[in-house]
Amino acid sequence: MALDSKHPLNSLGFAKPPAETRVVVAMSGGVDSSVVAAQLKEEGYDVVGVTLQLYDHGAALAKKGACCAGRDIHDARRVAEEMGFPHYVLDYENVFKDAVIDEFADSYLAGATPVPCIRCNERVKFKDLLNTAKDLDADCMATGHYIQRKAGNHGAELHSAADANRDQSYFLFSTTPEQLSYLRFPLGHLASKAETRALAAKYGLAVADKPDSQDICFVPDGNYASVIEKLRPGAAEPGEIVDMEGNVLGTHNGVLHYTVGQRRGLGIGGLSEPLYVVKLDVEAHRVIVGPKELLATRKIPVREINWLGDEPFTARTEWHMGVKVRSTRPPRDAIIRPISETEAEVELVVAEEGVSPGQACVFYDDASSRIFGGGWIWRGY
Repeated sequence: MALDSKHPLNSLGFAKPPAETRVVVAMSGGVDSSVVAAQLKEEGYDVVGVTLQLYDHGAALAKKGACCAGRDIHDARRVAEEMGFPHYVLDYENVFKDAVIDEFADSYLAGATPVPCIRCNERVKFKDLLNTAKDLDADCMATGHYIQRKAGNHGAELHSAADANRDQSYFLFSTTPEQLSYLRFPLGHLASKAETRALAAKYGLAVADKPDSQDICFVPDGNYASVIEKLRPGAAEPGEIVDMEGNVLGTHNGVLHYTVGQRRGLGIGGLSEPLYVVKLDVEAHRVIVGPKELLATRKIPVREINWLGDEPFTARTEWHMGVKVRSTRPPRDAIIRPISETEAEVELVVAEEGVSPGQACVFYDDASSRIFGGGWIWRGY
């Protein structure tokens, strides 16, 4: 938007007063999104809070440690009342089930290790909710994610958060350029979560000391298997635990109880060396184990790539960047070789352990904090 001599750009990047700038804030009920809403309201913006009900409200009330539960809806509503802006709760249960939960269950049963929070951002929050924000005539939508949006020569760019410990770029790689132009992330520049909580205390928010969510919102206590068994009755087919030569070492109660790289809880003792899950053969109901070195991978096939670079992804035969193959790991040096606009082979300079289908592979610029997108790991070599 061009500069207006009477109204320089406000903090959200619009050439008009905050009071004339409507912003929809996606409110999970946690401290982060509550601070975003309170801060924008204090700055004089026309704030509208929206919270998504993503699964059964009654069941959610009894659940702690996860986002978007019944208690969180109550907390978001309370913040809106305290700060004096409208707040809406939207029923997205069916959308969430179709777009996120069902794929999570099917991917897990296929031996993958899915990341449903990425799909939720991609298919629900930054799609349907973003469209709802536009329907409300909002100029933009703001969230409490720890990531930065910066103005570049070719449009808005996605950058890592200032606080590396809070950075959520791994979960937001699939944000498209069109979505990025409409989104705002007011917390991305903060140096620590302590600053966020200090702001919450400053605004007198009841959620100032609320614990951070730890689990996937529809997976109580991180117990994926119990959720899968409810979603897909009969999925826990028993089978064999075998080594790389096919020798039977033990039995299991369902492949869905295991993930690639797992060592603990295999139930096989008396071995001369530690063994890890190196592969899941879903069709044969087999868990294949082996020594740790078999987990090391250098070549990773990636598809469904969302590219955020300034030139086309296929404009080069190779891109030299850092890549993350797990949310908890730092970027590693890699060579990305495009196959098409949405597929590539990623070659790690140094092999990584535990690279698993269903995880994301996110591209980072080695020379800056910029994220160039990423894709989904879909099978191992």
